[in-house]
Amino acid sequence: MLDPKSLDDMARKFASNLPPGLREFQQEMERNFRTTMQSTFNRLDLVTREEFDAQAKVLARTRAQLEALEERVAALEGKGPETAAGTDPSTDEG
Repeated sequence: MLDPKSLDDMARKFASNLPPGLREFQQEMERNFRTTMQSTFNRLDLVTREEFDAQAKVLARTRAQLEALEERVAALEGKGPETAAGTDPSTDEG
């Protein structure tokens, strides 16, 4: 989730752009903006940069493992149809 300090800063920026006649409501507006933004961000189900980077690393490792397994399967399939079919050609009686 987003850092509460970032939400406070954004709410403060929104509130500071209010006309001078509404300055007395600035604190209340900051709270309202912060609450509204927090609610919106919660519905978006956002992740932090750290969580995203961690998942990207997991995905990279998984891709590497998948490629290695694909190479092994290709090598095993390349040994011949008998081996791939599960029969041992040395035990053929015939």
